[in-house]
Amino acid sequence: MPRYIVERNFPDGLIVPIDESGAAAMGGVVARNAEKGVTWVQSFVSPDKKQSYCVYDGPSPEAIRSVAQKNALPVDRITEVRVLDPYFYR
Repeated sequence: MPRYIVERNFPDGLIVPIDESGAAAMGGVVARNAEKGVTWVQSFVSPDKKQSYCVYDGPSPEAIRSVAQKNALPVDRITEVRVLDPYFYR
């Protein structure tokens, strides 16, 4: 399965409550992603919470865009990536 980095911009900042409502929201994202064979691996968020860099496994960029739309999430760029492990060279 290809791996992608999805870059997103949130002009007002990304706010996810750290409570049951936030957990429910994230669970909904995961469930809707699964409908198209997309797996959210993890995300990195800038200190000001205006940008995120999310790691996804999925069949195609189109599948990722489709679930992002269902999840009401912006998509600014999708880049297919491969792992480069610095410890491989030791």
